[in-house]
Amino acid sequence: MRIGIIGAGHIGGTLARHFARIGHEVAIANSRGPETLQDLVAEIGGPVHAATAREAAAFGDLIVVSIPFGRYRELPVDELRGKVVVDTCNYYPSRDGHFADLDDDATTSSEKLQQFTGADVVKAFNAIYSENLRDRARPPDQPGQPERLAIPISGDDDGAKGVVANLVRDIGFDPVDAGTLAQGGRKHQPGSSVYTAEVSADEAVTLLRAA
Repeated sequence: MRIGIIGAGHIGGTLARHFARIGHEVAIANSRGPETLQDLVAEIGGPVHAATAREAAAFGDLIVVSIPFGRYRELPVDELRGKVVVDTCNYYPSRDGHFADLDDDATTSSEKLQQFTGADVVKAFNAIYSENLRDRARPPDQPGQPERLAIPISGDDDGAKGVVANLVRDIGFDPVDAGTLAQGGRKHQPGSSVYTAEVSADEAVTLLRAA
């Protein structure tokens, strides 16, 4: 699969490593330009290249958005429309500024991203510490390995969620369906019981049901 990643920080950069490791072609972008990503690209190796955000969005069959939520209006809408977009972002008012409809819980940040881009947005990888995403991937069903960590995912399109769930499994984690963007997004956003929790899939299901 061709994957574009917009945002090369702790989550975006780690996902680029995982995806390249299992053979996906990756175009990665940041806000400072492709020339600032050459060291990261060289470090990762394999089928990874630096790009602008617009180029990464056009390149990918699936796009990961891993930027401060407050900058979501800078995304290249035309290139994202109709594609599967993995939203790893979280809303932090102290960093992003206040959005009244988020502050009063009228909607979720992922719903706003979906409305703005016209993409099939799937919320994922937002509730895990970057160090755990980097270090705790585990092969499936390997004797002697500790249980794999759960990755909650939510979205409105079952097909898009299926694509993302397969990626989660392939890189070494267990996807747990948290529901729609409205339902699930609230269940694994900052402040929720499953947010940054280091739990198995069964434990995540229990937490999400109780949320």
